[in-house]
Amino acid sequence: MSNDNNKNILVLGAGELGLPVLQSLSNHIPLPSHTLTALLRPSTISSPSPTKASLLRTLRTLSIHLLPFDLHISTPASLAALIRSGPYTTIISCTGFSSPPGTQLKIARAVLEAGGGVVEHFYPWQFGVDYDVIGPEAAGGLFAEQVDVRRLLRGQGGEKVRWTIVSTGMFVSFLVEGEGFGVVEGLNLKVGEYGARGDGMVTVRALGSWENRVTVTTPGDIGRVVARLVLEEGNRRDGVVYTAGDTVSYWELAGLVEEVVGEGRVRREVWGLDFLRGELEKEPGDLLRKYRLLFAEGRGVSWEKEKTVNWEWGMEMIDVKGFLVERLNGES
Repeated sequence: MSNDNNKNILVLGAGELGLPVLQSLSNHIPLPSHTLTALLRPSTISSPSPTKASLLRTLRTLSIHLLPFDLHISTPASLAALIRSGPYTTIISCTGFSSPPGTQLKIARAVLEAGGGVVEHFYPWQFGVDYDVIGPEAAGGLFAEQVDVRRLLRGQGGEKVRWTIVSTGMFVSFLVEGEGFGVVEGLNLKVGEYGARGDGMVTVRALGSWENRVTVTTPGDIGRVVARLVLEEGNRRDGVVYTAGDTVSYWELAGLVEEVVGEGRVRREVWGLDFLRGELEKEPGDLLRKYRLLFAEGRGVSWEKEKTVNWEWGMEMIDVKGFLVERLNGES
């Protein structure tokens, strides 16, 4: 086991969440006693697109090491060997949305195979809702793999790998900008405009009911929380912790959108449980329909801010209204 003065941190992925995590870690990391490495697809490093080339320049500017490795074709044994070769003592998985089924279990098995004698702490891709409450059967088994990851970590024997799950709720951008998600339609925040429909109206839909609530956090704030857990607190928290930039009902969300775009410009609709179940029956494999039903059922998708680590620390976070205002003003 490496000591506290020699930490090798490996972040899997540098996308929507991985990049903010890497940036926050880089801002706080006590060099040279720690090293920070980003695991990326080999093609991203060897033949990057213009967008990926810009990402690589950003990472190199931050003194982040680049490690080529293809998670999609790897086995738990090959990933475990890579972890031991570092050796990487803290593993943070930020490859979730674009990964094929089975990836998160493969990563967890690899970390456990590398063993507690190498890996001091593991942060799995669980940056989302409370999978313990939701369970493996909800929304057609949408998050069954995430539940299995928790079972695997809790059931490990031998020299155990310590782990922390950071439950963040939904990314706030997905709630208000998620293409096809359907909760907010008509906002065009990327160009600082709203009312993309011809009538200049924005539609806000409640999933299940107006009273249902949803917790959201921005990737940037998640990155700050992870950096504090890893570096300022020294990985001392085990188990599940929570963050929240905001927790709002759908009625409150509609009011916040109206505050930003102007009174009378919000059209309110409800997609009830029966409607959403019927929509999923038409397309049982549609992920967005599964997501809508899950959030309409309202279990494990929200919690009070007072139970979060950011509340405990007094850390300021971006709430829904703050996100809307920043985006409309072109600040993010």
